[in-house]
Amino acid sequence: MSIQSDRWIREMATKEGMIEPFESGQVRDKEGERIVSYGTSSYGYDVRCADEFKIFTNVNNSIVDPKRFDPGSFVDFKGDCCIIPPNSFALARTVEYLRIPRNVLTICLGKSTYARCGIIVNVTPLEPEWEGHVTLEFSNTTPLPARIYAGEGVAQMLFLASDEVCETSYKDRAGKYQGQTGVTLPST
Repeated sequence: MSIQSDRWIREMATKEGMIEPFESGQVRDKEGERIVSYGTSSYGYDVRCADEFKIFTNVNNSIVDPKRFDPGSFVDFKGDCCIIPPNSFALARTVEYLRIPRNVLTICLGKSTYARCGIIVNVTPLEPEWEGHVTLEFSNTTPLPARIYAGEGVAQMLFLASDEVCETSYKDRAGKYQGQTGVTLPST
């Protein structure tokens, strides 16, 4: 496996529809205002956060259980930015819709701008032939409220390509998160 360059990312996005919408360069300001960058980087692609959020709340005194997840543990919010309570988390989704090729594994890493503020983006592998909007989890590890900006960069996707295709892809297994389009809660 080898990590793929900006040239490969541009080619796959424009010819194969791997990333939509796609930004071929790095966007660092919008309408004269500095933003958290997004778009193609040297060896990855910085995805943006959409304006749909699910903010965790424990008003129901629920237990977080991935096998019996209580959707009532979240408050839905739509807006230009999301405030995550101290020591809590929120779910969001990428603006970009991704289609991962059969010979590629994609790894999602948080951007350092957020990490330096105590906001962690959960690392999520995207398996070969997975497609959809990526659901992202933002953990606020600080004792203060934290802000996430919609429409700006939040995580970097790294594309690892193999010389051979996998025997069984995510699509072949009919994975439960295939084709997701909104913020998707855990499912068993």
